Amino acid sequence: MPVNDSNMRCVVSHQHINKRFCRVFLIWLSLLPCMGLKSESITNSMPPVALANAPRTFGSSASVGGQLQADDQIDSPALSPTFIDQYEAWLQRQRSGLRDHVGLTLAGDYNALVQGATESLGEDWAAGGVFRVYGQWRWPGEPWKNPGSLTFKFENRHRYTEISPQKFGAQLGYSSLTAITWSDAGWLLSNFYWHQQFLDNRLSFVAGIVDVTDYVDTYGLVNPWTDFMNSTLSCNPTIAAPGQGPGVAVRGSLTERIYLAAGLADASGDPTQPLDSIEGFFTEAEYFKHIELGWSGSWDRRMEDNIHVTAWQTSERTKAGIPSGWGVAASANWLFAERWLPFVRAGWSDGGGGVPLETAVSAGAGYYLRDRSDLLAIGFTWGRPSTETYDSGLRDEYTLEMMYRVQLLQRLSLTPDIQVLVNPALNPDQDVIAVFGLRARLTL
Repeated sequence: MPVNDSNMRCVVSHQHINKRFCRVFLIWLSLLPCMGLKSESITNSMPPVALANAPRTFGSSASVGGQLQADDQIDSPALSPTFIDQYEAWLQRQRSGLRDHVGLTLAGDYNALVQGATESLGEDWAAGGVFRVYGQWRWPGEPWKNPGSLTFKFENRHRYTEISPQKFGAQLGYSSLTAITWSDAGWLLSNFYWHQQFLDNRLSFVAGIVDVTDYVDTYGLVNPWTDFMNSTLSCNPTIAAPGQGPGVAVRGSLTERIYLAAGLADASGDPTQPLDSIEGFFTEAEYFKHIELGWSGSWDRRMEDNIHVTAWQTSERTKAGIPSGWGVAASANWLFAERWLPFVRAGWSDGGGGVPLETAVSAGAGYYLRDRSDLLAIGFTWGRPSTETYDSGLRDEYTLEMMYRVQLLQRLSLTPDIQVLVNPALNPDQDVIAVFGLRARLTL
């Protein structure tokens, strides 16, 4: 997920909505009738939304394995021209040959986002793009009983405007982020780890360059590339999750439905300097530690039907001047009728580790349409800004996000998005700010 910077912010206001933002809002609304809001029947025999048949996926739908599986399950794009179908058939043949003969599953995507706000302390607009190449390699033919795989992901994150969307929240006086992954960090090595399974996948571990937000306190709508964009809904803003860097984690099934996961990672992970991060992992010994106990309906449905409790602690980051911290989080979501995915999430921390919020509660739901190719979702978060990270006496913040992802073509999705930020903690002169966004994702 993100190149993590817990001190970055985001926000919104109902007064003085100027003409250009009215036009943005009207364009957003005009897209909805074209997005196939008509829902079609979904049979109970269909696989779960993102992670069915994905035994090599350690993390959520935002992880490399989860993203590969989710993209393979797109069955009902809004448009399906003949030449697109022909290209898709050719591409699948090439990938199957690569996977069967070399053991390599390779994919990529390009993501673009533009956001505009009704009020701002600085810039009114932010836009950026992210190019990613990712995949998994395993030994062809699976000669061993306990399979393993090498997971990798390279990214280039860049901005189109004066600031990147990840920094847009700070322009609004918002304590969190309106777009968690859309920075201008340049080239990154965000994943390069080995995933090993044992005991028919009842026990597995990852070790290497990891992104802890792929597997710590995740839920069914965690993917910032396809689901919510605001950091209070895409991850837990009370957890001081570090940037991508060296780490290890293990996950074991205590029973068929109860699991235990734990691990540690470099608290100062920097995917732009992976070799420096590896050196710092051993020399500076500043770690983010986590443990999670959870219940899931089954392995295949571990993201759709999941209840868990997570505890974490992070070391003081001496060079960055960020104090140590710890906290606990809880999350519950359940898929009903293969279509509705309500969720409730909460977190509390001592405010350390650079977290934007020391306490937060989120709730909402997702609704899948057109054989789960499209998603309509709404989420709400109440949060109390950290007195360790910011000054004391700041207002409690409220965030509302509504998004609709339409799979326009087999490999192209568009997502209009509205965020309403109430009481931006670092902008006391504004009570409400609206942020309008449009996200596009093209898979390669």
